[in-house]
Amino acid sequence: MSVIFHLALASDWARAQRDGVYTTSTLGRTLAEEGFIHASRADQWAEVRDRYYAGVTEPLVLLQIDTDRLDVPVVEEPAVPGGTETFPHIYGRLQVSAVVRAISLAPATPTPPTPPTPPNPPTPPAPAPPAATSPAARRTTAPEAGFSRLFLEEMFINAGLVLLVVALGSLGIAVGLGVGLALDTEAAPGIGGVIGVVAGAVLAVRLYRQRRRSTRP
Repeated sequence: MSVIFHLALASDWARAQRDGVYTTSTLGRTLAEEGFIHASRADQWAEVRDRYYAGVTEPLVLLQIDTDRLDVPVVEEPAVPGGTETFPHIYGRLQVSAVVRAISLAPATPTPPTPPTPPNPPTPPAPAPPAATSPAARRTTAPEAGFSRLFLEEMFINAGLVLLVVALGSLGIAVGLGVGLALDTEAAPGIGGVIGVVAGAVLAVRLYRQRRRSTRP
């Protein structure tokens, strides 16, 4: 005896028992539509159930068929054109008398899909290092107390430059007085004062510019 197997819905097998013949080719296909009835060998039917009947909730039966009792041919051929694995195909109606055993099966349990691996969370960018600030920038961002100190410092330096001009002007006048007495001229003190003021102004301007350059960013 050569045995092959066929998976059937319990309702289709119950109808075949009433009619005496089984004419379902496979799930959702009739013998007339397919041209043959799909069958499997003993080592194939479980994989067929898991692959093609995984979503079926209706009870299944596994029909054990004695090929010697069939009155139609059985052909070993690929399930799909170009396939390498062959399956037994029954070319005609399956007589109920050729089924030697019908085994009730629980519905196939579908294999749960593997959940996708979550992507790695993005790495937050590293904080940028604080930019170096120049003395001028530090003065701009300093608190109110620091601003007041810098303002007073600037005011005192400017006042010192003015005093320098006055001092050199006074020195020029004093020198002019001495020259005037020596030369017996009244214009010498004025000329000396002017020279002293001009010299003081030139010196003060040079000192002011030199200080500004040293404090630039």
